[in-house]
Parts: sequence; structure tokens; C-alpha cells
Amino acid sequence: MAPEMDDILGICLRALTWARERDYTGWEKHDGLNSPVLQAIFGWGKWPRILAIQGVMRFPVNLRPFLGIRKHRNPKGIALFARAWLNLHQVTGDTDHLLEARRLLDWLLETPAGGGWPGMAWGYPYPWQDPGFFAPSGMPNRIVTYFVGRSLLHGFEATAEETYLAGARKAVEFILTAPRVLEETQETLCLSYVPAEGMNMAVVDVPALCGSLCAMVGLRTGERVLVKEAGRLMNWVAQRQTGYGAWYYTDPPGDSHITHDNYHTGEIVDSFLEYGRYSGDGSHTSAYSRGLAFYSNNLFTAQARPKWMHDREFHYDAHGYAQGIITHTLAGDRKTALRVARAALEDLWDETSGRFFYQRRRGFTKRTTFMRWCQAWLTFALSGLLPALSPSS
Repeated sequence: MAPEMDDILGICLRALTWARERDYTGWEKHDGLNSPVLQAIFGWGKWPRILAIQGVMRFPVNLRPFLGIRKHRNPKGIALFARAWLNLHQVTGDTDHLLEARRLLDWLLETPAGGGWPGMAWGYPYPWQDPGFFAPSGMPNRIVTYFVGRSLLHGFEATAEETYLAGARKAVEFILTAPRVLEETQETLCLSYVPAEGMNMAVVDVPALCGSLCAMVGLRTGERVLVKEAGRLMNWVAQRQTGYGAWYYTDPPGDSHITHDNYHTGEIVDSFLEYGRYSGDGSHTSAYSRGLAFYSNNLFTAQARPKWMHDREFHYDAHGYAQGIITHTLAGDRKTALRVARAALEDLWDETSGRFFYQRRRGFTKRTTFMRWCQAWLTFALSGLLPALSPSS
């Protein structure tokens, strides 16, 4: 085993052990609305909700213990942890890693959102207010459902267990048939983030991620109709790419203050790559190449640290480091992926405890560890780099 691979494998095992010892429960970046204290003080109109989320998230120290915010399992985090264990099993052959991955995947299959939604779906364990919509705690959405469906598909590919493929297929059923369709033509399709009335904001990474999953599942089940729907979703996203290769967070861009940020851009880039690999459709090769070039050249510093947005350097965020590792690993750019990984470990890894911190800011580090945002994302990203570091690769 190569020395660098050995080091990263050890870090992944320590980080996963830290999470497992806590039963994968933790606080969340956006969980301010879980506070009974803030609810009693402010009530829950739209702008008080936004103030509560942003205030708790941005405060220099972690207020959650004092605000009565409880720790939870997040299905999105569980999906990432399961995939990290699967990655470790791939490079080590350790059956205990596979058993832990299966335990987490089985938990996901046993705990979908209720409410009579089509297929199977999952949501966040906290209420969530955005300028464009409100989602109660546990309400399913397409992003969390994508990540769970992707993990189940990964589980199927690792084990050939048909139950996992069936779960991924049910996730796709929710994605394609739950409300709401935001825009549709014969060649394009855009779906909402949340299946809620009044949800009119088109978030560009939603159809991108959903399109890639539809193609993956369609290939495995032999349903060409799913691959065709995937193509319509990706066509819509491709049409939103700017002349210089980027995507805005929303369409139209003015619906959000977020412009070209790090991790959403990386997710869209990865979606085009995986869609092309699974569908066999090469029509978006240029969109992928131009998107990857924009991402690599505009969303990282010279020291391989993830910029917050293309025109705003700070802060360096755990999710951004993770996305940089993932996107460059998938692109076959091992050198850049390793540079981002080294910067992440230098800035956010706590060797003493075995956990990852939240952000490096100007002059200080926010040392809170969010179970999904920090621990799950960076462990998954680093574990995915391991096969590329194998001497046989």
C-alpha cells in the first residue's frame, strides 16, 4: 500500500469510528428551527425563520446546546457514510466495512418519509425556510432523495443485492412523479427542489443530480424511458450554462444571492460526467469540459483551497474541500485531488479527536463539527480518493 494511501485510509477509519461511536447523530448547519427556545421567542413567520437559521449558523460559537437543539441522524449524511464504508471495503476487502455499510443502507430503506408520496423519498430532520419556500421537518425533497438513491445504487453495485436496486428505483419514481414540474418541453425538463405548493424557484443542481441518477438506474434496470427522462433533465441544465462555462445557483440568477459557488458547481459538473458514463450520450461532453475548467480555474486558490464563490475567496468550507476532492478524483485529476485533500487535512482535520471542523475563516477556524456537512462529506470524499492512490491504479 502506498504511504499516502495508508495515511488517508487511517484518517478515514478514525473519522468513521468517531461518527459510529455517536451513532452518526449530530447537529446540522441549518438546524436553527429545531430550537424550542427560538420558537417561543420569535414565532415562525417567514423572516423570523430565516433569521433563526442564519443567526444560529453564522454565530462565532455553537449555540445549539444552549438553544435546546437536539442531535439527529440525517439521511443525507447516512447515505454519505454508507458510501464511505463501501469505498473502504473496495480497497481493503474488509467484510466489517461492508457490514457497516449495509447496516446504514438498511436503515435508510427502513426510514423513508411518510405522507403517501410516490415511490420512496427522504428529507432533512429539521424545518427549513428559504426565501422561496418552506419545508417542515422530514418533508422529502429531491436532493436528499438523490443522495439516498445514489447510495443504494452504490450498495447494489457492491453487493448485487436487488433490494438496494429496488430502493434506488423507488427514489427515481419519487423524483420523476412527485410535484412539481417547473418547466417542460419535449426536449427539456426542470423539477422543483421541494414538492410543495408555491415552490417556484428553479435550483439548477436539482435537475442535474436527478438526471444523473435516472440515467444510472435506467441502465441497471434496462428502462430506456428513465435514460430518456435523464436526458431531458440534463438538456435543461446544459442550456443554463454561461458562455464562460459556469452555472448560477438558480434560474433566473436573481432568485438567489448565490452566484457561482464551489460545491453546487462541482455537483453539476459531476452530474454531467456520470450521466454521460451511464447513458452513453456524448452530447454534453463540451458542457462537462467547460464546466470542469471553470470550476478548477475559478473556484480554488493557488494553494488548492476552495473559494466560497468565484469572486469571493473566504471562507474555506468543509463541503467545498470535499467537493474539490470528489470532482477532481472523478475527472481523473489525481494531482489536484491530492492537493485539495492535503489542504483540507491541514486546515480542518483534528488529529487528536478524529473529527473535521466546519470552516477556516480569516484569522480563525470554526471548530464545530456537523455530522453531515463536515464528517460525512470529507470522509466520503477522502475514501473515494483511495482507489486512485492504489499502486495498481
